[in-house]
Amino acid sequence: MSEGSISQEEIDALLSGVDVGGIGSGSSFASGPDVALDIPTLQTFAGKIKDKLAEVIKGMTEQDCTAGEAVVEGCDRDKLLAKIPEVVVAVMADYSAGLAGSHLFLMSPEFATKLVGYINKEENPNLDDMGLSVISEVISSHSGAEITELSATGKLPGLATNPPEAVNQPKAMICMPQGNFCCFTYNVNLGGETYTLWEAVAGTVADGMAKALGGGVAPVQELGAAQAAPAAGFTQQAPMGGMQMGGMQQPMMGGMGMQQPMMGMQQPMMGMQQPMMGMQQPMMGGMPMQTPPNVQNLQFQNFPPSISSAEQGNISLIMDVFMEMTVELGRTKKTIKDILGLGEGTIIELDKLAGEPVDILVNHKPIAKGEVVVIDENFGVRVTEILPALEHVASSM
Repeated sequence: MSEGSISQEEIDALLSGVDVGGIGSGSSFASGPDVALDIPTLQTFAGKIKDKLAEVIKGMTEQDCTAGEAVVEGCDRDKLLAKIPEVVVAVMADYSAGLAGSHLFLMSPEFATKLVGYINKEENPNLDDMGLSVISEVISSHSGAEITELSATGKLPGLATNPPEAVNQPKAMICMPQGNFCCFTYNVNLGGETYTLWEAVAGTVADGMAKALGGGVAPVQELGAAQAAPAAGFTQQAPMGGMQMGGMQQPMMGGMGMQQPMMGMQQPMMGMQQPMMGMQQPMMGGMPMQTPPNVQNLQFQNFPPSISSAEQGNISLIMDVFMEMTVELGRTKKTIKDILGLGEGTIIELDKLAGEPVDILVNHKPIAKGEVVVIDENFGVRVTEILPALEHVASSM
């Protein structure tokens, strides 16, 4: 991403969570299901990994590096945003095999610049594409150490992450794990100064890591319907000598027990007959006649569609982000031969007619049409038409 602007993909990802109420209607982001985290197991794991992190940095920078005590805690987006600086270097390395979920590293630009300077042996390094690729290599080595430690348990065969991708941008633009997640905080001393590396892992990934390490929090099992009540199609059998109900012995007639309703309660059971109150069932040969059951279709209530939390968001977070706006006069296609023959004075005919509105684009996507005007000594454009939102979507596909 270029400094001060965002790509169309980033805009689409942010706008996919805009609240239907518009700007200022809420600040809730998409949240996933909460997962119980085994912090003690993950804390022990982080205690081993912090030393490997120091070894990785020391080997790549050829500088003395030590790691302080690692801290592991449950976290959410707001809590992590309060920890990190306004602008951060973020490295995405999501788990893609063995485990699946978000895996994000965050560091201050000062820490990233220090790493790039030592590794590239530069006095004043820049966090350009080359510098960010160096940061990606550092995180790749550290992530590889984590994978090696987790794979040694034999419970996560084929564990792997996507290739790390580093960006340098405002923290509000960082795509963080959804819902509650696990945050590892490493304090690293490099070149006499202490820096912090944050590692955010999705809740489901953290739970899988803990279970692979022999821990994990067992889910609470709810009492199912089969445990709460007898299954349909099964009846309770009474002793052959008679049925005891409410402390009274019920006589048997013809080897068959006369069925009585429970005290103040009626429990219909499949395969058991219950007499109707105030009515006598006819008898045939000493046996009660079975009346066919009254079967009715079950009617389910229709619930109105609800808006999921994934559709909510807050566009106000990106209101101060600069975007590239372009006015396009027209286009044309030329062969390579014609292009090589261009020179001073060559006239290129465009596909626009004289007086036809010009296109107004934002991040190379058309959003409006207008007419060219002259303001003092500068060209300008007067907006004459705003394209419908449907055309914005169609142009992005």
